[in-house]
Amino acid sequence: MSFAADLKKQLFIKAQNLVPQHQLSRVVGKVAASENLLVKTAVIQAFKAKYGIDMSIAEQSNAQHYKSFNEFFTRALKDGVRGIDEQADSIVCPADGAISQLGKIEAGDIFQAKGQSFSAEKLIGDPQLAKPFIDGQFATVYLSPKDYHRVHMPLAGTLTETLYIPGELFSVNQTTAENVPGLFARNERMVCLFDTELGRMAVVLVGAMIVAGIETVATGKVKPSGKVELQHHQMKLEKGAELGRFYLGSTAVVLFEKDKMVWEEQFKANSTVVMGERLGHSV
Repeated sequence: MSFAADLKKQLFIKAQNLVPQHQLSRVVGKVAASENLLVKTAVIQAFKAKYGIDMSIAEQSNAQHYKSFNEFFTRALKDGVRGIDEQADSIVCPADGAISQLGKIEAGDIFQAKGQSFSAEKLIGDPQLAKPFIDGQFATVYLSPKDYHRVHMPLAGTLTETLYIPGELFSVNQTTAENVPGLFARNERMVCLFDTELGRMAVVLVGAMIVAGIETVATGKVKPSGKVELQHHQMKLEKGAELGRFYLGSTAVVLFEKDKMVWEEQFKANSTVVMGERLGHSV
């Protein structure tokens, strides 16, 4: 890496430490929620142009028909655009995006990037709730700005708990993942825990810089706050069912117990993935 590139990377990381992350997210959130015609049109058009959004796969392909940027950003897809793998042993990808990392949870530690890792206990936020995942399997899926931003069930299960954990709001792109220790266990997140035919499963929705909110089907939209919130549920969700969505996207981390499943061999860091495709299978 050149000196200039390394300096740019370090300045990017330092800027994230200096910027008032939550205040910025609140401001962006108000703009994203605005239904003012001029505001939402300008923001949507600028976003489409910058990220090359493919509206042909959206249920509503005319961007001007969305009431706000938030509604545009969390847009639904047309029926049939994403198929859910129907094989009985399959575990499907929860979202469109790219694999950040996947593999075994080594003695409770989850690999992040370039020597960085974080503990399952810190990610989940509760030692007892995290215990089933020690030495299990994980997959981290990064949703870029251009991606479909709804998160779906990797496997059928019963939602038993949600745990909202306040935290920081660092960017979750590759540069930050390689340079901010424990990134995914430091950022704001919503932990969703399930009973499944393979034992316990966790899907963790991780917030990021300028994320204006995380929503789940059980809790509704949760805006950043300063307290941990644990809720108990008994909600059954089928494989491929919508679990939640991001308002200005981020990352989903999926956890399984030890010796219950394996990831498909073709997937590795930076593999492009789409929601519903076969990502792993039971053993």
